[in-house]
Amino acid sequence: MSGVWVFKNGVVRLVENPANESTDGRPARRKVLVYTPTNEVMSSYTALERKLSALGWERYYDDPDLLQFHKQSSVDLISLPKDFGRFKSMHMYDIVVKNRSIFEVRDM
Repeated sequence: MSGVWVFKNGVVRLVENPANESTDGRPARRKVLVYTPTNEVMSSYTALERKLSALGWERYYDDPDLLQFHKQSSVDLISLPKDFGRFKSMHMYDIVVKNRSIFEVRDM
């Protein structure tokens, strides 16, 4: 994991280091979110929503531009962009932090 943690407007997020490139100038490998109990890569929001639902997360329909999930037993909220193509490592790490030992981020 490379980058800088930035605290802004009450939110902490990871800003990835743009210098994180291989020596030949190609971009570094992309990151994927993995459901560790089955070693399954989350390749769509449908698969991710199934796993989060099984862990007690519920869809929160407050913002039409985001996919949001919350747990009744906590104040945590997971907010994701509506388009899976815009699902970045900072979103993945948010899920990992709120679901320790269930998800992890790996280089692909």
